[in-house]
Amino acid sequence: MDIFIQQFVNALSLGGTYALLALGLAVVFSISGLINFAHGELMTAAGYALYFALLAGLSFPLACAVAVVAAVVLAAAMEAVAFRPVRGASGTTLLLTSFAISAILRILFQDLISARPLPINFPAALSGQIAIGALHLGVIQAISIAVTALMLVALNLFLARTVAGRAMRAAAQDFAVVQLMGIRANTVVATSFALSGLLAGVAGLLWVAQRGSVDPLMGFLPVLKAFIAAVIGGLGSLSGAVAGGFLLGFVEVFLQAYLPDALLPYRDAFSILLVILVMLFRPDGLMTRRKMIKV
Repeated sequence: MDIFIQQFVNALSLGGTYALLALGLAVVFSISGLINFAHGELMTAAGYALYFALLAGLSFPLACAVAVVAAVVLAAAMEAVAFRPVRGASGTTLLLTSFAISAILRILFQDLISARPLPINFPAALSGQIAIGALHLGVIQAISIAVTALMLVALNLFLARTVAGRAMRAAAQDFAVVQLMGIRANTVVATSFALSGLLAGVAGLLWVAQRGSVDPLMGFLPVLKAFIAAVIGGLGSLSGAVAGGFLLGFVEVFLQAYLPDALLPYRDAFSILLVILVMLFRPDGLMTRRKMIKV
């Protein structure tokens, strides 16, 4: 039982990171109809910003703030420079644009910074553990779970209580009507990208904290998993993105813990099988688009 609880906590931590990334993808998709595969590079940018901020001598909390701001700024710039000129184009054009931005940023990271992983030294206090009976909870795991919960609550409040949040909810339902009401399309779309950058920046910090380094390809696999989570939950559904992220995290952790050694190399194949089963029985995902404005 103790082992099960330990794995449950591990799954909460991993699933929370996937949920934040899937939320970032879903926020943009619900308004722009775009799957931004350059979302992973926002994570990587946050990791590099943290590395250089610490190298410059900034305190750890301030360095974390700089990292998140860097991801938000890059997301807003990405929207203004690359996606705004092709807004309204076909889905194929938007998809190719996102792949192109992702490739360009990876090459820039490799050529201008380093192709090798750069270690990031976290404060010693974050490397400890919290003992709760037989359960040993890592400090980083505890922070990851707490930050994920805080971000979900904050996002709910933003969507429900702010003018920008209400505009985004309305745009997700019917963008044309929102424009007829006098709300600027550029503002709504830019806000959605900035919000996705915020979520990617926080997820990037949590991911770097768990792996201890940053490299140009760091964001590829997590965002691929987040896309799978978004598909499981239902593309365009924010609540579905959260559910899909946690579900995928639980599946991965428990498969890692309980699969026989001979089947462990096929863990990711079982995750893909989960997506296929969901698509067979729930083609629209676990939650429909009608619920996308709730987290």
